[in-house]
Amino acid sequence: PADLPAPVVTPAPAADSPQALARLIDSLVALPAFRNAHWGILIVDPERSDTIYSLNAGKLFIPGSNMKIVTGAVALATLGPDYRFRTSMAARGRLRPDGTLSGDLLVIGRGDPSLGKRLHGTDLAPLLAMADSLRARGIMRITGRVLAAGDAFPDAPHGFGWSWDDLAEGYGAGVDELMVAEGSVEVAVLGGRRVGDPAIIAVNPELGYPRVISRVRTAPRDTALATNGASPSLVVRRDSVAGVVLLEGEIGVDEARTLDVAFPDQRAAFLAALTRALRERGIRLGNAVPRDTTAAPDTLFTFHSPPLRELVPAMEKPSLNQMAEAMFKAVALEREGTGTAAAARRVVDTTLLQWGASSDGFVVRDGSGLSRYNYVSPETLVRVLDRMRRDALFELFRTSLPAAGREGTLTNRLRGTPAEGIVNAKTGFVTGARSLSGYAPAADGRILIFSLLCNNWTVAMRDVESVQDAIVTRLVTLQFGDTP
Repeated sequence: PADLPAPVVTPAPAADSPQALARLIDSLVALPAFRNAHWGILIVDPERSDTIYSLNAGKLFIPGSNMKIVTGAVALATLGPDYRFRTSMAARGRLRPDGTLSGDLLVIGRGDPSLGKRLHGTDLAPLLAMADSLRARGIMRITGRVLAAGDAFPDAPHGFGWSWDDLAEGYGAGVDELMVAEGSVEVAVLGGRRVGDPAIIAVNPELGYPRVISRVRTAPRDTALATNGASPSLVVRRDSVAGVVLLEGEIGVDEARTLDVAFPDQRAAFLAALTRALRERGIRLGNAVPRDTTAAPDTLFTFHSPPLRELVPAMEKPSLNQMAEAMFKAVALEREGTGTAAAARRVVDTTLLQWGASSDGFVVRDGSGLSRYNYVSPETLVRVLDRMRRDALFELFRTSLPAAGREGTLTNRLRGTPAEGIVNAKTGFVTGARSLSGYAPAADGRILIFSLLCNNWTVAMRDVESVQDAIVTRLVTLQFGDTP
């Protein structure tokens, strides 16, 4: 789910002491509103091996998207910053002198999550580039089929324990060897001018998939709208076999809503978009089944994603679940030869232990944090953050995390405070869990590492965020008496 804005926190005093910080945190987490909440906090000065504050630091918490700290760090350490996802095109058949491929065009994917507008300008742009490469090799007509080949990610497209009501949402898009447009489609729904009118829908991007069918009717605004101004009765149903998204329910007169709907089938969405790109570039397509479907394919070219040094910030700042899951499985694919979640967990577990994390300080189930079966302690997150602080890739990793008050999921948090622009941290949220972990420079310039996790709260989420923001704001004003 999307990270929500928090109220602006009152700026901290010009300077503060670690003792005053500890008293502040003690008072905040002891507020009656958090009587039933579970707080885990660890703040350290890693250069001096000093613990500034610790509360339940060894306990396990559901981290939400703080799991992406682990995923990004392990991916950079395992794959390297120059790693690129690869998508290959191969011909199974004979290429005639007139530009006709008598056979099938095969697409062999390895889980590239970058094929969309965020990194290529438009969702169709990378597929148009692939079509241009085919034309450059003289292919103007394909008599056979456009098929997906390979099985880089052979297990389930969704993470272990993902909630069923997340799966139709854009943030719940699954992963496959072939993906496009970050796995989802925006569907705009507009109520009619009169009660009983059918709703008007528009699909963006128009990739030729999925087929959207609307049975939404216009209802009076006072009955169709909930107290928050949104229709409570819009229902999204997906059929992966038929490639159909069905919208049902009611929307208010002249009401407008935009739904971010996950593709029913990621591979089918990619092939539909590629087919459109081929036709836009004037490549004629048939659909005949070749006589010989067992012939060894000849690789035509390989399309490369941007390097991991660009993908990690693109994942961390907006907190993209699908990209995190692709990195999670890519680590397994490159290290163990199979891109399954089970193999990825083995690689991540081994890496965390090598970095000094306690074996009882984490339970990894996915790469994005959407699973409620992930558990991580503040100690483990601080351990990962410190390991990356000592790495040659530290600046790349640190700046991949959102800058407070300016970027990504922290755009609307800590704005106007001393922390704005100088704290880099990752947010995390699933129902009942709110996290914030990262790096904060103290007043004397030393880099502090913090992990602020809260589970099982029942107050408004902004109340949890206000405590986290107040702590981070005080970190950047800390003065230490032992400063050289």
